[in-house]
Amino acid sequence: MMKFASRRSRVMVALAAALILAGSAAEARVGGRSSFGSRGARTYTPPPATRTAPEAAAPIQRSQIPNQGPNMTRPGTPAPNVAQPRRFGFGTGLMAGLFGAGLLGMLFGHGFFGGLGGLASIFGLLLQIGLVVLLVSFAMKWFRRRQEPAYAGPEQGYARSTGGSVPPTGGRPMSGGLGAGLGGGLGSALGGALGGRPQQAQARPGVRDEIGISEGDYTAFERGLVEMQDAYSREDVAKLWQLATPEMAGYIQEELNDNAARGVVNKLSNVRLNQGDLSEAWREGGTDYATVAMRFGITDVMTDRATGRVVEGDPNKVEEAMELWTFRRDQGGSWKVSAIQQA
Repeated sequence: MMKFASRRSRVMVALAAALILAGSAAEARVGGRSSFGSRGARTYTPPPATRTAPEAAAPIQRSQIPNQGPNMTRPGTPAPNVAQPRRFGFGTGLMAGLFGAGLLGMLFGHGFFGGLGGLASIFGLLLQIGLVVLLVSFAMKWFRRRQEPAYAGPEQGYARSTGGSVPPTGGRPMSGGLGAGLGGGLGSALGGALGGRPQQAQARPGVRDEIGISEGDYTAFERGLVEMQDAYSREDVAKLWQLATPEMAGYIQEELNDNAARGVVNKLSNVRLNQGDLSEAWREGGTDYATVAMRFGITDVMTDRATGRVVEGDPNKVEEAMELWTFRRDQGGSWKVSAIQQA
C-alpha cells in the first residue's frame, strides 16, 4: 500500500511539472510571462478596451511606480478597497454584546439579566447605550461632511497627479482595426495605407488620443514589436536597452539571465502583426505615452543552449498572441517600450 501511494505521488509530481513546463513554453516570448513596466500616472489604471482587445487587460504586476490605489490617478474618487465606516445600531455590535452578556449570566447561574447586574440595571444600560449611539451618529456625520471633496467647477475637471493632463471623454473601442500586418503598418487600417509619405494626425472618434498619434507613430509601434522580439531571440542586450526604457530593459534582461541559468535559449521567429489599434495616448509634462493593443503571430520555441535541440514549443507552428504595449517618448525623441500587459 505504501509503495502504491509513493508511486502515485511521483506520477502526480511529474504531471504537475509537465503542466508547468507547458505553460512556460506557451508564454516564453518577451513579456509573455506577466504584465510589467510603467504607464506613467496611469500605470494602475486599466487601459480602455479596443476592437482588438475588447476584454480588460491584465493589471501591471511589476513596476517601479508604487501602487497608491485609484486615488493616485483620479483624486476625489474613493478607493474601492477602503473600508467604509461602520454604522452602529441595536442590530449590530452593541446589541450583540448586550445579548452575549445575558448569555454569560445564564451560564454562570445568575439568570439572563444577571450578567448585567454590575451596570445597575438593564434599563439604565439601555438608556446609556441610546445616548452613546446618538453621540456617535452625530460625530460620524460631522466627520463625513469634513471629508467630502469640494465640488470642482466645470472648467477644473479631474487633475492628474503628474503631468496635469485631464482624462478625455468617451473611451469606446476604435472603429477600425490594424489588419494590414507588417506590410501595411499599424496606421494602414486606422486611416489608410502610408503610401510612402508622412500623413497628418487625424482625430478618430471614440479614441482617447490627447496628443495626435500619426501614421508614422503607428509604424514605429509595429517596428518596435518586431525588433523587440528579434533582439530578445538573439539575446542582444544592447539592442534591448535601445528599444525599451531602462526599467523594461532591466526586467527583460532578468528573463534572459534566467534562461541562461536553465541552459536554454528562447528562439522567436515569424513575428507578424495581424491586427491592432490605439487604446489611449496622453501627455505628462514633456513625456508622451501611447498604449496600443496588438494581436500578432509568432513562432515561439525553447532550444538547448549547448546542442540547439528544441526542448519546448513547435518550430513549425505559428501561435497567436494578444497584448497591450505602452510606448513612451521623452521630449519628442523616439518611442520606447515602457510596459507590456497581457490581454
